[in-house]
Amino acid sequence: MENLGLINTFSKKYFDKRVFITGHTGFKGSWLSLWLSELGAKVKGYSLDFPTTPNHFDLLNLSKDMDSVMADIRDQEQLNHEINIHKPDIVFHLAAQSLVRSSYTEPLETYETNIIGTANVLEACRHCESVRAVIIVTSDKCYENHNQKKGYVETDALGGHDPYSASKACAELVTGSYSSSFFEPENDLAKQKLVASVRAGNVIGGGDWSKDRLIPDLIRAAEENIDLQIRYPKSIRPWQHVLECLAGYLMLGEKLLDGKNAFTGPWNFGPEHVDEMSVEQLLKRFLMYWPKIKFSFDPELANLHETSILNLDSTKAFVKLGWKPVWNIEKAIEHTSKWYEEYLDNKNIISRIQLSQYVQEALSVGSKWT
Repeated sequence: MENLGLINTFSKKYFDKRVFITGHTGFKGSWLSLWLSELGAKVKGYSLDFPTTPNHFDLLNLSKDMDSVMADIRDQEQLNHEINIHKPDIVFHLAAQSLVRSSYTEPLETYETNIIGTANVLEACRHCESVRAVIIVTSDKCYENHNQKKGYVETDALGGHDPYSASKACAELVTGSYSSSFFEPENDLAKQKLVASVRAGNVIGGGDWSKDRLIPDLIRAAEENIDLQIRYPKSIRPWQHVLECLAGYLMLGEKLLDGKNAFTGPWNFGPEHVDEMSVEQLLKRFLMYWPKIKFSFDPELANLHETSILNLDSTKAFVKLGWKPVWNIEKAIEHTSKWYEEYLDNKNIISRIQLSQYVQEALSVGSKWT
């Protein structure tokens, strides 16, 4: 922990805190599990079995640093049991069916996992006396998208054309309902439970092997020495490194653990507008760092609805929370490319090294959480 310079970050709020993470074996969940473990938290994860092979959580050997339970978020009895055993101070809910294309083939599973799963987490937290803070992770796709260039703000209408987007909008509604019905701020801070939801941009970074996601598909194509066929090259997305949004989640969690009810509700954590780019632009930048990748554009593959423009406005997080990205899109692409190169060429897992680099750069620019 000292080697990473983490001991004083986030006001030491997570040191020795009991943290419960759903979806800890996923891409974002594994990075969050690593970070919290390095912060000295007592972490317990709850997730389905490893979602991919290889798997970032497994490669990091994080099971030696935290408790790990393999179970379904839809199993309310098991979830209640595991949360009550761990007695967490804070819960991060990341477990989800997180792929747009899969939501077309498995719509009921998507709705059950993302909506009922979220309700199960909130219900378990409601009845667990130790819980002081809950952060529900949804998606930038929870907004009713009109393909507008202006970034969406937290007060914009929720909606969704595809089952995944709709399920995330519903998860936001469930979170808001539980928050106003059961988690109203109290005068007694020892009993108060505060809830927030977070909506991040399209995250990239090492250790992601999810199906039907741009960078993992690109890596698989490179391994097989084939062209990756791209469906929507002109689609614009708010790309960012995974550590950027996680820093925002941890900042927000710190405020909630301090009992500051002004930080409840929804939050956007997206890149600055200069870092929003199209799929084609992202791939061409990636090619500069890793020339072995190959891709081509095939419009005939575009047979399912996807939004062409999706931007987030994170002014609320910038101003009220003091969160600001550390790595711009160029650095995000560089570090992502480096991670996969090290893994594929040398079987090195450099996640801890990159986390250390990120924290040191955050320190150098005076990030508020440092």
